[in-house]
Amino acid sequence: MSKANPAGAQLAESIGKLALDKKAENILIIDLLGTAAITDFFVVCSAATDMQVKAIADAVRKGTENKPWHIEGYDQLMWVLLDYVDVVVHIFRDSARGFYQLERLWADAPSRTIKDESEEIFSPPTD
Repeated sequence: MSKANPAGAQLAESIGKLALDKKAENILIIDLLGTAAITDFFVVCSAATDMQVKAIADAVRKGTENKPWHIEGYDQLMWVLLDYVDVVVHIFRDSARGFYQLERLWADAPSRTIKDESEEIFSPPTD
């Protein structure tokens, strides 16, 4: 992750971990510094149900020190956007994420996946 905005990078990491705590899937942090003027980082994740999308959004909102500057999609729960200025969080229902493919738009930007470390340690070996 970029060192040019350490506070933004730290917020993105924190949000990724909050989403992971609520069992968000395919959590991706995209570093947009120097790529886009709209924000420095995207945190993109998905969930299977409306209730899970809401739980992730609520956990991020309650778990961050600052309130989001802007919120979109919270009533529909297909794609919730939480704008923290330096970090924009996208919480998708699985079907909406597949349709919009937001991460493909920023495929050239550096990114990293947030994974549950316990899953990596205890995963059964694949043949």
